[in-house]
Amino acid sequence: MAFSPPFFSSHNTLVWQLSLLLDMRIFLPLVFLVVMASCGTQEGSHHFSSVHIETLYTDSIGIRAIELMPGSLAFAANRGIFGSVDLQSGEVRTNTQQYDSITPAFRSVAHTATDFFMLSVGNPALLYKTGDQGRMELVYTEEGEGVFYDSMTFWNDNEGIALGDSREGCLSILITRDGGTRWKKTPCSELPEVPEGEGAFAASNTNIEVVGDMTYLVTTSSTIYISEDKGASWKVVKTPIVADAPTQGIYSIDFYNADLGVVFGGDYTDPDNAKANKAITKDGGRSWHLIADGETPGYKSCVQFVPHAGGNDIVALGFTGISYSKDMGKTWETLSEESFYTIRFLNDSTAYAAGRGRIAKLTFK
Repeated sequence: MAFSPPFFSSHNTLVWQLSLLLDMRIFLPLVFLVVMASCGTQEGSHHFSSVHIETLYTDSIGIRAIELMPGSLAFAANRGIFGSVDLQSGEVRTNTQQYDSITPAFRSVAHTATDFFMLSVGNPALLYKTGDQGRMELVYTEEGEGVFYDSMTFWNDNEGIALGDSREGCLSILITRDGGTRWKKTPCSELPEVPEGEGAFAASNTNIEVVGDMTYLVTTSSTIYISEDKGASWKVVKTPIVADAPTQGIYSIDFYNADLGVVFGGDYTDPDNAKANKAITKDGGRSWHLIADGETPGYKSCVQFVPHAGGNDIVALGFTGISYSKDMGKTWETLSEESFYTIRFLNDSTAYAAGRGRIAKLTFK
């Protein structure tokens, strides 16, 4: 049974939560069976040669944060707009969040089994979760010069993390351990020192990646901050991604498994420049090596591995179009010149992407 986030439902929130839990009781065993059935299957490249793009929603907004949830795609954007797309019917429902006289711009979203979260990008920072009576509940605020949050995600249904630009000498990191009801900012005394002006790009809600207890944060200086214990301690790894200007650095990160990961960056003001803008790791992030250095594509705002392709297939997109690699990033081809900011895969051939003014379903063939 498909569902909509509770802020769109006229039913009591508890009813929605119970329905979701019932859905998950059915859904998880099916996932287990699919995974078990695929364990003996040799994974390899899907060798895509085209992508079909079906627009599902249009509006005069910029959408950089999307989240796949059972049965729906949730999103949040500028002008305070957030909503969901029913993946079966295609029905789109939207709402607008105000804070006093402020209309927030949202670039970060996340979810647990029971709640949806969205975080505004600038000052003041406003973090909302689904609450009672079908309304969004404000659970964290932060004001001050330099407040700028870029992305968020959850390790599990209780523990989550949000990343923001540096203030007072360290990155801004929020952590919850109680399912998102309370968020605590990590003090600088518990974090690595960072270069002046260090931050992250709020381009696609993909500069945090979690794999089990591991956490990877990518920044404007092309540095990766790694935690092996869900944010309790951190170490720093430099990458060869170019970071000579404020508009350069790592924009996006994704991992296929505990060992294999990819980062993508470049310079959105010089998008055709493909020098030192993409790299791969095969040792869990301890070392990174450039791929297709100096070869297309240049700048992209989001990169994702294609599921069930053995880590061979990678899709990177941005306002310059959609690029695809079938050999772990060694070579790339352009599948479409249509503009998007962010993408999430539903399965090994279907994805959803968002950008300026639209959300679309992408079918890779």
